[in-house]
Amino acid sequence: MWSPRLALGAALLPLALLVMRDVPASLPGTSESEATDSAPPHGAPRPAIVSRADWRADESMVRERARYTGPASAVFVHHTGHPNGYDCDDVPAMLRALEVEHVKGEGWDDIGYNFVVDRCGTIYEGRAGGIGRPVYGAHTKGFNRNSVGVAALGTYGEGVEVPRALIEGIAKVAAWKLRPGTDPRGTVRLVSTNDESRYDKGEAATFHVVSGHRDSHQTDCPGQALYDLLPVIRDEVARLRRP
Repeated sequence: MWSPRLALGAALLPLALLVMRDVPASLPGTSESEATDSAPPHGAPRPAIVSRADWRADESMVRERARYTGPASAVFVHHTGHPNGYDCDDVPAMLRALEVEHVKGEGWDDIGYNFVVDRCGTIYEGRAGGIGRPVYGAHTKGFNRNSVGVAALGTYGEGVEVPRALIEGIAKVAAWKLRPGTDPRGTVRLVSTNDESRYDKGEAATFHVVSGHRDSHQTDCPGQALYDLLPVIRDEVARLRRP
């Protein structure tokens, strides 16, 4: 989870731990020209998403051009570690603070998550590179290839109530982004690209198609309350992808 670094107004915003720099120099089999907005058919329609332009991301801070991978075979769910009592109207400012923290505070290239969902169920574009494109994220060290990272804005530890709108927002992203034919209630075999995950580089691991960050890394992210609801999210993704 993120350590507290920046203040939004008078309040400190604790941020969830995210290990970055898991982007290879090149991605075999996927060129930037191939990874276009003309994405293959998805199992569910694209949900409404607030773009980086709309939340006024500072694109001048992004330090490296986006890289691309294949369609998502897995979704990793996170939480950001922010206080839960925020007003949803304040989320754009919170995301701008998150961008500053990641890029200027930590020295990273950009926000690591592909998408962020707030407690009102609004979905925001995270890492730059194109909403409809398979952007190589920096959300789940060792397993960023062929996956998408979705972060719940807030802290969802044991005993915390998780808003239904938040669950539905995460499910909408997963249902849209998972490659056609993927069973959201099933499992997927991924190969680690980094020794700092729970698995050595080159080691194969089996995950739920919709997993929590803790499944791949030594962290409590996405919090026990949200982690316990992953089966509910999987069922909702399956419902959304049903013909």
